[in-house]
Amino acid sequence: MCLIALALDQRPDLPLVIAANRDEFLQRPAAALDWWPAAPDDVSVLGGRDLHAGGTWMGLSTQGRVAMLTNVRDPARHRPTAASRGAIVPAWLTASDAADTFWRRTQAANHNPFNLLAGDLTQGHWWWADDRAAAPRPLGPGLYGLSNAALDTPWPKVERLKRALAQALTGASSTAELEALLFVGLADRTMAADDALPDTGIGLDRERWLAPAFIRTPDARYGTRCSTLLIVERRADALQARVVERQFDASGRAVDQRRTQLDRWPLPATEAQPVRSEPLSAV
Repeated sequence: MCLIALALDQRPDLPLVIAANRDEFLQRPAAALDWWPAAPDDVSVLGGRDLHAGGTWMGLSTQGRVAMLTNVRDPARHRPTAASRGAIVPAWLTASDAADTFWRRTQAANHNPFNLLAGDLTQGHWWWADDRAAAPRPLGPGLYGLSNAALDTPWPKVERLKRALAQALTGASSTAELEALLFVGLADRTMAADDALPDTGIGLDRERWLAPAFIRTPDARYGTRCSTLLIVERRADALQARVVERQFDASGRAVDQRRTQLDRWPLPATEAQPVRSEPLSAV
């Protein structure tokens, strides 16, 4: 992902809400939201999939783990020969060790700069770390935003999406309305004033192109490929999770929407519901 807003325990009925955009080169091959095996013993995860280097940018497991990754925009530290960062997400989803142990192993792999937001619903534990962190930072109840800098760095699009999430949680009277409001926030193409832009070493023009929540560069080679929502509802006897992914073409037009629901999460792998496409008339 390149933009994430995360709400932890901000409504009694919604312990977890995530709204995120994946930005990438439009020609890079990827598979849409689905279940796929992420380990030799066929442990499955739910998420999109990078078909160039493998791995994913966001996913969840039937056992209640979640992870999302963004690149850190730091050209001076980028190494073309580093291991793919996309392997980090499925590694967490299929692991059984605690965050600290997992983090030590991840740091040793020496990836290019990245952020990782991860959680384990069975433990009620959420954390964030970037590649320079000595240890994961635990996250308590709150509303968080992440792009290509540290957690809650106040880039304009991060602040706008956090506000959109907060307003949606306050104003939505149904999950359908919540979904609609969050997709509006993720589709925001508002430009930022030059004096509000970060300086990450890529030049002013590129900072401008990458400033909106929804991105399309002038050459139409790079931009927002998909928007993903994870909404977890608290029911009387279990948590229920729904995941919705909206795909876009090179012009920024929605071309597919995929959805699945986990009526009880965490749940046995044998109970994973299939992912289905929805008519674009519903978008």
